[in-house]
Amino acid sequence: MSQFDVIVIGGGPGGYVSAIRASQLGMKVALVEKEHLGGVCLNWGCIPTKALLRSAEIKHLIDHADEFGIEVKDVKINLGKIIARSRTISGQLAAGIKHLLKKNKVTVYDGHGRFEKAGALAVTDKDGKKETLTSKHIIIATGARARFLPNTKEHPRLWTAKQAMTPTFMPKSLLIIGSGAIGIEFASFYKTLGAEVTVVEMLDRILPQEDAEISNLALKSFTKQGMQFHLNSTVKDIKTTDNNVTATIEGSDKKSQTLTVDAVIVAIGIIGNTEDLGLESTKVKVERGQILTNEWSETAEPGIYAIGDVAGAPWLAHKASHEGIICIERIAGIKDVHPMKKDMIPGCTYSLPQVASVGLTEDKAKAAGFEVKVGRFPFKGNGKAMALGESEGLVKTIFDAKTGELLGAHMIGCEVTELIQGFTLAKTLETTEKELMHTIFPHPTLSEMMHEAVLDAYGRVIHF
Repeated sequence: MSQFDVIVIGGGPGGYVSAIRASQLGMKVALVEKEHLGGVCLNWGCIPTKALLRSAEIKHLIDHADEFGIEVKDVKINLGKIIARSRTISGQLAAGIKHLLKKNKVTVYDGHGRFEKAGALAVTDKDGKKETLTSKHIIIATGARARFLPNTKEHPRLWTAKQAMTPTFMPKSLLIIGSGAIGIEFASFYKTLGAEVTVVEMLDRILPQEDAEISNLALKSFTKQGMQFHLNSTVKDIKTTDNNVTATIEGSDKKSQTLTVDAVIVAIGIIGNTEDLGLESTKVKVERGQILTNEWSETAEPGIYAIGDVAGAPWLAHKASHEGIICIERIAGIKDVHPMKKDMIPGCTYSLPQVASVGLTEDKAKAAGFEVKVGRFPFKGNGKAMALGESEGLVKTIFDAKTGELLGAHMIGCEVTELIQGFTLAKTLETTEKELMHTIFPHPTLSEMMHEAVLDAYGRVIHF
């Protein structure tokens, strides 16, 4: 039996960050991981998908090279090499996490952790050897897995995100069920590489978590690229063969149509990994596949915490990491720790074009009772965007008309996933429109559109 100040279950972006921060604060830390350090994010999510999408971006630039005065002929796609590059990058980063944990003197256990009771965790390694670890503080950071279609058996042509990023063949036609960030990123990747892509979404718009105006612009852009969309629709039946998949799609009018494709990607959300953790030996409560916590990541069992995807939406790596730091610093008794404010968490979709946002949408701001001032600035009014050949896009800002508080910011276009952090920082600093207006933005940059979108909300826009 080994005693620790903190035990972390799961080595993803929530777990390993928690372990490192705890070690920095002088705690004796154990991290239990049964599969891959780095979790889904580094191994099967955030990082490898961005490597794939980078290849798609290069293909997109090649397709439009003539516009830049460059002629490119005989372009060939080597799917195996694209995937291999993605896997290599993931492997390098996972190895880096192992080094960081060792550097910070975190004891790593390769095995499965299961509660014997509150404060005691039995860890079983791959050889079946069991050891009990004890601590007053145990953090559950076990992540989540893809939700699959009900009443559907696994099949080589029915993919979750994991299979979609390591395909054994390049589909000529593809059906994607779900139009959240994961579904749209894969739609963008495969369409850019040449597949015919159809997306089914049960709600009335794609990227339903985003501002409605941004969602509509995204739909127009993707439709212009050749993607097909079925909104207010569901997949009622799927039939598989060795060579294809036939799906029955039903619209809101209850009319059905069939579509035969080479493969289907299921991107209908995720479910927390709460099984076989021994939670029944504790007071931890699980509801709809997620562990219930308060604003400090505390569960119903004192001394047990849950962070990241297993603790619910938004299912984002940076949310998990920040929750972990808050949780550890709270345990350490640091006085100026603040609980997580979910409206401060930026969201990013790395499609072509990219989508990014932070804070309230226009509809949610109004529903919350705010009188709002809304500013917009299009990419076509920005010199850097024109020079890049990226004149499609919009930056949108939403302010409280009474106080000048930045309630939300929403963007679509080139590199907006990098730009959004400027508005995230502004929200954290409780910046009003005055400070943003007085900030000097460098020229020529895409960031100037952020300034102009603020100015526009107050009738002072210059360049449009």
